[in-house]
Amino acid sequence: MSATVMKAGSPALTPTLRGLLWGLAAAMIWGGYLAFARAGIVGGLAPLDFALLRYGTAGLLVLPLLPRIGLRDLGGIGWGRGAVLALLAGPAFILLGTWGYRFAPLAHGAVVQPAIVTIATMVLAVLVMREAIAARRWIGVAIVVGGLALVSGAGFGQGEAWKGDLIFAAAGLLWAFFTIASRRWKVDPWRATIAVAVIGGAASLPLWLVFGDGPALLAQGLRVIGTQALVQGALSGLLAVYAFGRAAAALGPARAAIFPAMVPALAVLAGIPVTGEWPEPLQWLGLVTVLAGLPLAMGLIRTRP
Repeated sequence: MSATVMKAGSPALTPTLRGLLWGLAAAMIWGGYLAFARAGIVGGLAPLDFALLRYGTAGLLVLPLLPRIGLRDLGGIGWGRGAVLALLAGPAFILLGTWGYRFAPLAHGAVVQPAIVTIATMVLAVLVMREAIAARRWIGVAIVVGGLALVSGAGFGQGEAWKGDLIFAAAGLLWAFFTIASRRWKVDPWRATIAVAVIGGAASLPLWLVFGDGPALLAQGLRVIGTQALVQGALSGLLAVYAFGRAAAALGPARAAIFPAMVPALAVLAGIPVTGEWPEPLQWLGLVTVLAGLPLAMGLIRTRP
């Protein structure tokens, strides 16, 4: 008899298949977030608008959960550490991640930012966590750097695209520091997400009220504002984090790490219908090179003993 369990005439999902579905959902959401961020900037949204829509939405959604995890010590994280995590993965991160699109096209942000996260996290793991990194992973880093050079090289003739690349790299560095801080402090990913959402929302609102442009944001229309709030706040800020956590629990961290590596390709593909941007041939080559190097750099490809 088949091991597949039948429920109401439909086969039950195995833990592995559930993990794959959760991981694919997270990767698709993150890819869509980058595409919609580029579309929003081109359409007239300001980086501060994204900070408000992302963390304001996410903060409101998780606010009812705050008393459950512990308001006094922020679920065991502590308000001091929570503030550091929000400084790294909060409004500053989204401000940089969207500001870069004022200078560079989607393909640059989709490739540079995730790749810098991988490379910088590895370097910081060696320097801060004293982790030993296998030589093959550094070979993967070299391949990724070569791919980044191809993607960025395609933008040298596009005016100030190099500025966007530097800004994307800064956003990637912030997330890498957030990853290392979370690992060093052994912070639960979901509680860290709640902390960043709540503190980030509390910080982004006064910033937007002082420096934001209310009439310009309202001029975008409720459909655009609602779509960006859904994509940036509810989906990317919360659901993708939860989905990736479920994937890691079902598949293990090493196997689940393949899904962030899929984000550059998914973001570029999502950008075709969302922003109408087609990468140049050199950018396609750079994207393929980065995708070839990321699994090796992340330790997903192992040599036989």
